[in-house]
Amino acid sequence: MKILGISGSLRKNSYNTAALRAAHELLPQGVTLEIGDLSSIPMYNEDIEPFPPAVQALRERIAAADALLIATPEYNHSISGVLKNALDWASCTPDPPCENKPVAIFGVSTGRFGTVRAQLHLREICLALGMLLLPKPELFITHAREKFDAHGQLIERETRERLRALLEALIAWARLHASRM
Repeated sequence: MKILGISGSLRKNSYNTAALRAAHELLPQGVTLEIGDLSSIPMYNEDIEPFPPAVQALRERIAAADALLIATPEYNHSISGVLKNALDWASCTPDPPCENKPVAIFGVSTGRFGTVRAQLHLREICLALGMLLLPKPELFITHAREKFDAHGQLIERETRERLRALLEALIAWARLHASRM
């Protein structure tokens, strides 16, 4: 099984990207996780045809993945512009690769709310795009400075276990939907 991880943060020392790297470490045998890079995706413009190479590459990675794992920061009570932009490109016709794609979402913040509002918005977006959103478990990683070390390693055991549970649920969710196709 192949999972594509997408971080909604471009920041070099992003906790959300670090959490995706931790997810990679927690995968069971036979499952891979590639972390996509959104930094070269241009702003969405419906007039641009054909798709720019970075957009086409993202769409191909999404299409090739069995499931998506999206880590969202929270900016101004919502998802980041870079994540929304990437999802806009991924939802374009022809053949939107995100449609009917199993997806799990989570987020990391330095505060005490753990991206609750951003995840609510992201849930609405995923459902509007026809993605197969994993309903539970939800994962809101709070107080990131206490849970990650200076090298971006997720060191807090309970959070690692909760991330592992999210991965296990996503894998089961993707297998369930693959058997229905």
